[in-house]
Amino acid sequence: MNCSSCKSTNFKRFGKDRKGNQRYRCLSCGKTFTDTEHLEGKTLSMDKTLMVLNLLAEGCSIRSTERITGVHRDTVISLLKTVGEKCERLFETLIRKVKVSHIQADEVWAFVGMKEKTRKRRDKDEEGLGDAYTWVSMESDSKLIIAWHLGKRTSKDAEIFLEKIYHAVEGTENRFQMSTDGYGAYPEAVAYSLGTRVDYAQLIKQYAAPEADDHRYSPSVCIGAKAVAVHGNPDMAKVCTSHIERQNLTLRMSMRRLTRLTNGFSKKWENLRAAFALQFAYYNFCRIHKTLRCTPAMEAGITNHVWEMKELLG
Repeated sequence: MNCSSCKSTNFKRFGKDRKGNQRYRCLSCGKTFTDTEHLEGKTLSMDKTLMVLNLLAEGCSIRSTERITGVHRDTVISLLKTVGEKCERLFETLIRKVKVSHIQADEVWAFVGMKEKTRKRRDKDEEGLGDAYTWVSMESDSKLIIAWHLGKRTSKDAEIFLEKIYHAVEGTENRFQMSTDGYGAYPEAVAYSLGTRVDYAQLIKQYAAPEADDHRYSPSVCIGAKAVAVHGNPDMAKVCTSHIERQNLTLRMSMRRLTRLTNGFSKKWENLRAAFALQFAYYNFCRIHKTLRCTPAMEAGITNHVWEMKELLG
């Protein structure tokens, strides 16, 4: 056991706290601490930390997590940011050189602070406000999230997203197929980042014209879809975005920040990014997929067991 502040091993007993835990005083820096396990840099007990993170991963809001656990909302957000950084580093370390056969990609809409039309109406030029699109790619067989990127819906963000896919998949012998929707920024970004490694096709959906008195929140009815080969020699029978669209639904059900028509939306860009990092890591390594009957990381051969939330913190 080390001092939680200076990591010194020179300490002595110093009574007990109100819960009966043994306290110690560091003889080097004078700080007091207990022998209970903590996340590095945090004073919250590990049991409480894991409870907070599991609630967030299962779709609870910040304030509902505060009510259930008794942990202050500021502490919950601080913990989310710390764990979000760890989960991003986990992606950069483990999701590398993955062998894939068919990748599907899509964007999930959300907003930070206010919607884009409100931001323009109020003439707000601050960064991190308005619409926020999360670019997500998934391997259709293993259901593994290959890469993700939080940004705007622009050509620049498409290039950043495709570069992340480039670094995540195995590129020496692994030629794969990729399917996306009809967004115009994809073809150039795919050709630039993946080149001859991919057979790429788009599934262009056709929507009916909205009626004059149609005030629904959802888009118009989809009346058809056309598969178009864009790059390489894709198998047109396999062009599909159904799996990634279902993953979008999983995201919206698992993250309070993505629930529509509520006040649970993110107020800060970095908080939304941390929430996505936690959610994708939890989905890949900790959550058993009901179809696969194991986690996506196990199906992809990245790990051989279901991770506990505590393993994400390591």
